[in-house]
Amino acid sequence: MKRTIIKFFDRIEDRVRSRLSHQAIFYAFVGGGATLLFWRGAWRTFDDLEQMGGIFGILLSPVVSLILSIVILLMTGLFVSVFIGEMVILSGLKKEKKVFDKTESEVRGEGNLLVEIKLEMEKLTREVSDIKERMRKTEDYEKHKDSNPQ
Repeated sequence: MKRTIIKFFDRIEDRVRSRLSHQAIFYAFVGGGATLLFWRGAWRTFDDLEQMGGIFGILLSPVVSLILSIVILLMTGLFVSVFIGEMVILSGLKKEKKVFDKTESEVRGEGNLLVEIKLEMEKLTREVSDIKERMRKTEDYEKHKDSNPQ
């Protein structure tokens, strides 16, 4: 049951992402709106829990929740990724365009290049295996020849 539900939402996600990726600005509004709704709900829930007092009142006070969130984000390695994103950092290090600044044809071209590189690597791997096999056979032949002098 759980896998069926996960599979269902995974398929929907793939379809929606595929369609929205061609309309970046609309995609940004949909994603931004949903993100705001999520954080609004979380914020209001935490405010309600803080109003209850006790341990929730302490943990969810502004200063403690800020410190707690920073510690958790740093411990999980999410601090930089949440606020900057890996792709922005990687594109800056490589001195290349951000993914969303690239044209669709550039992204497809990079994908095709990666496929070509993978195929070439597979070909090289087969060639190295063939060379190793020939060397092994030659070594076996030399050993056999040396052990059976005529």
